[in-house]
This record gives sequence, C-alpha cells and structure tokens, in this order.
Amino acid sequence: MKGLLKNNFYGILSGAKVFLIFMLLLGICVTMMEKNSFMVIVYALLGIIGFSINGIACLRNESSSNWNKYKLTAPVKRAEIVRSYFLSHLIWLLAGMLFAGMEITLSILLHGSPFDRNIDVFYIFVAGIGISLFTVSLFFPLSYSGSAEKNQVFLIISLIGGIGIFVKLVDLLNTLFDSDSSMTTFQLILSGSIIIICSLFLFILSYWVTVGIFKRKEV
Repeated sequence: MKGLLKNNFYGILSGAKVFLIFMLLLGICVTMMEKNSFMVIVYALLGIIGFSINGIACLRNESSSNWNKYKLTAPVKRAEIVRSYFLSHLIWLLAGMLFAGMEITLSILLHGSPFDRNIDVFYIFVAGIGISLFTVSLFFPLSYSGSAEKNQVFLIISLIGGIGIFVKLVDLLNTLFDSDSSMTTFQLILSGSIIIICSLFLFILSYWVTVGIFKRKEV
C-alpha cells in the first residue's frame, strides 16, 4: 500500500506544486486585505476542494500513460489499487484543510474575525469537506465504468454533482429545521454533522462500488 500511495503522490506532484504556488500567492493577497469574509471563504473552499480534486488527476494521468495496466502486473490486488486512490484523496483533503485553517487563523490574528458568528468557520469546513467527498464519490465509479478519454468530462460532471448534492442536502436540512429565521448554533452544528456523515457514507459506499466495477472490468 505504501508503494501505491507513493506512486499516486509522484503522479500528481507537478500539478500539486503549481496549485501550491497559486494558493500561497493568493493567500498572501487575502491575508493582506482588511476584514473580507467573502475572500476568506472563497480561499478556504478553494483550498479544501482544490487540493483534493487535484489528487484525482492521478487517475487520469495513469490512464493516459497506460501505467494503470502495468500496475496490474505487480503483486497487488485491484481492491488495494482503488483503496490507494481513496486514501490519497483523503490525504490531499487534509492538506487543503490545513491551508484553509492557516489562512483563516492568520486573517483573524491580523484583522480580527471577518465572520459574524464563530460557527461560520465550522460551516466553511463542512462545505469544503462535503463537496470534496461527494465529488470523488461520484467520480471514481464513473471513471472506472467508462473509458479513460472521458475522465475529464466525468470530473466536471462529478464536481457539479457534488455541489448539487451538498446544496440539496442543505436545503433539506433547512426545511427539516423549519429555518424561516436564523438557525440556532446547535441546529447548525447538527446539520453540519449530518452533512459530514452523509458524505462519509457515500464515500465509503463509492469505494465498494468502484472495487466491484474494477474487478469486473477488462483493462
């Protein structure tokens, strides 16, 4: 498994470096701004979602270079190959969360909190994690069920679908809590926790579905 994770890391390292430089430069600009909750939110979501989505590029790169076929000749099971992709996604998701947390912390230390409520920070991470997990949960089954040439289209569809699932789930929770006025802190924490649980459930379900598809697929 360590070898598979290392291979995934090197497979997207060049793209990750470019995105890292972009995030560092953008982070400097956002940090220098006075209280601007919109830019802080955009940066945090871009970091969380961007780093994790960038990790999906590893599968597309391998498909185009036929390395995914050579990998099957190694003493590894197909389930382990799929598991390495899902674990790699979680690692890059954590990296994105780290960048988002650093930016929010610096902005608060330098300019004070740009948010009306402290719970807003929690929901930024809920949105980033939820959209990221929903997206990858859709992408991998689509990618393994289709051809490698369609991976870029599948990624776009998955991202739109991931955002759509998150928005719809938020809407359903708002309706459930009958939030004609502002939701209480407890309701926000509860709804955020439900979103995370749902995204994790779909993520795990997607892993098993992807393994089943890959085992039956001729590569």
